[in-house]
Order: sequence, then C-alpha cells, then structure tokens
Amino acid sequence: MSHGFTGSDESLVRFGGLGGIGHGQLGQASVKRLIDVTLALALLLVLLPVLLVVALLVSVSSEGPILYKQQRLGRGGQLFWFYKFRTMIHGNDPTDHREYARALIRGEAQPVRGAFKLADDKRVTRVGAFLLRYSLDEFPQLINVLLGQMSLVGPRPPLPYEAELYGPPEWQRLSVTPGLTGLWQVSGRSRLTFDEMVELDLMYIEQWSLWLDLQIMLRTPLAVLTGDGAY
Repeated sequence: MSHGFTGSDESLVRFGGLGGIGHGQLGQASVKRLIDVTLALALLLVLLPVLLVVALLVSVSSEGPILYKQQRLGRGGQLFWFYKFRTMIHGNDPTDHREYARALIRGEAQPVRGAFKLADDKRVTRVGAFLLRYSLDEFPQLINVLLGQMSLVGPRPPLPYEAELYGPPEWQRLSVTPGLTGLWQVSGRSRLTFDEMVELDLMYIEQWSLWLDLQIMLRTPLAVLTGDGAY
C-alpha cells in the first residue's frame, strides 16, 4: 500500500513545498535546518550522562532492546524509522492501541482521567511509565533530527495505520517535516482531542516563523518537567 501524500500538490504549493516551511521562506528554512543540527548535536552531548542512565534503566527493567524503532510517516507521507527508548514489553500486541487510535481519530474516544490516551496500558513497564511521564523516551529522536527525517519543532509523525484514517485536512499535517516538539505538545498534549491537535498543527504550518519555533522550544522544558498532558 502506498503512503504517499494525498493531495500533496495543492498542499505543498500552499505551504511553500520546502521541508515543510510555508510562504516560500527559503532563507528561514535553511536557518531552521542549521538550528536543528546544531541544537540536536549539542543536546546529545550535554544529555549523554542522562541518556546512559536511561539506557541502563531500560536494559535492567525488562527483556528486550534498549532502543525501539517504529515506522512513522514523515513529510509527504514518506516512511522512516522513528527511534525511542523502549517503554513497553518487547514483542507486545498493538491491537488495543490500533483500535483506540481509530476511535480517537473518528471522534469516538472518551477521555480517561482527563486524557485522550489508552488507559492502563498493560504493555508499559514501570520504568517506561516514568519515561513516558517526563518524555524521556523521546530523546533518541534527536538522531532522526540529525538525519533530516524530523525537525526539533513540528507536528508529531503518525503511524501508518493512523494515517490510513486521515482525510485531506489531516494529511496537510504531513506537508511539513515532523517535529520532536510542537504547538500541540506545549498546549496540553493528551488533554486535547484529535481534532484540536490537527487544528493546532495546521495553525503552526500557516503561521510558521523562526520566532514561533523559538517560543515553542522555550515552552517545552516546562511542559516536560510538569508532565503537562503526559500520562
């Protein structure tokens, strides 16, 4: 099955068609990429002790690899390998998540304890629950940023089975390079509905600027430390 960007020509013309940056801002797009590479390298170096501790905790908490890789859809619907610290039992069954994602995208999911997220997920390990709470599992995606598959800021990349349920508005999220953080992440994350997430992502695309990226990056540490919207 092809996961190419549905209606991409119209959307990419609208948003500039360059690495997900709108308004034809070639100079700013180049600066964005330079910032991505520079900060990703700096964060990997500064956070190396933390990453090593997390890797050790994941290793001793349960059997399986330290890093988990999963196929996600990037800009234009292109598949890429997405990296995380493993937070779940190795070889788990994703059926429950697939069904919940379907309900969420169709607007049929109900919040549990204020969050639109699969509740009491038995696949998650104890260490994994802590990592998820504070988004520590996401740091390996700095590798994806260095590879150009992701940016520091942008919409989150969907799973293929989630994108199969997308309509044209949702596919517009993939007219840009996905991000490690974004407007959705600093605005409540799982406290928001799927439609609210899409609305924020499209707002980000339409109003993109380096200044907006900077504001989102500055708001991200507080969102991570408080665990706002992470469950």
